[in-house]
Amino acid sequence: MKWQGRRQSDNVEDRRSISGGGKALVGGGVIGIIILLLNVFGGETGQQIAPILEQMQGGQQQQTETAAPLSEEDKKMGDYVGVVLADTEDIWSKIFAEHGMTYEKPKLVLFKNSTQTACGGASSASGPFYCPADRKVYMDLAFFEELQTRFGAKGGDFAIAYVIAHEIGHHIQTLMGTSSKMRQMQQGKSEAEANKLSVALELQADFYAGVWAHYNQSNLDTGDIEEALSAANAVGDDAIQSKMQGHVVPDSFTHGTSEQRMYWFNKGFKSGDIKQGTTFEEIR
Repeated sequence: MKWQGRRQSDNVEDRRSISGGGKALVGGGVIGIIILLLNVFGGETGQQIAPILEQMQGGQQQQTETAAPLSEEDKKMGDYVGVVLADTEDIWSKIFAEHGMTYEKPKLVLFKNSTQTACGGASSASGPFYCPADRKVYMDLAFFEELQTRFGAKGGDFAIAYVIAHEIGHHIQTLMGTSSKMRQMQQGKSEAEANKLSVALELQADFYAGVWAHYNQSNLDTGDIEEALSAANAVGDDAIQSKMQGHVVPDSFTHGTSEQRMYWFNKGFKSGDIKQGTTFEEIR
């Protein structure tokens, strides 16, 4: 992605060089925690994540850890994130205005190791997520090394852009009331039925990430979309379960299969039409 020398968002909150204020998560390492969150709660909806984080942290003493000074590479990545977030602000502000709405810009928090959120303590093990309680995206960039080394994604800077755009997709859903409606729809449903609704929410966030990429094509490099699709493929529920437990359990899917995630990102990218993000009516 062409990003150097371009506008950076003022809404990046960089906590990477300050002491961690979160609680350490226990058990299983990064992938184990991610799998547990995927299977039980369906990802980044903060009100749902908070209880499991608190349970897993029970009995733990709060830990503080002074992060090392930022390296030149750290600073470069922070600048890149700032440009990607600025692009989401510009594009979604324009789309909202075209539909008679006002876009509320979220914050994006970069941290190392652990931090506090309005949805509870978070650590690197949480993976990137959106907290609707404070309307902030939280991200430890160490996740992207895991995305390559353990999930098998190609990597590349646009994999980061895809994940940011996906999390911003959850912010869009919060602003539009989709997330709260989904949680209401889950009430009284079986676990399998509730999971299907979580899948619809996640696939719609992938669709919105594709819509953002559609309107950002002038800044894309050759291979960027392939990097995004590789990341989407790597974090499909079926791919993760197959890699981590040797078999898949479709009723436990909360984010969608690799094929679904690629399909909906690609649909958003090709159409650029937010009205086509009909994942709740059409799960493919």
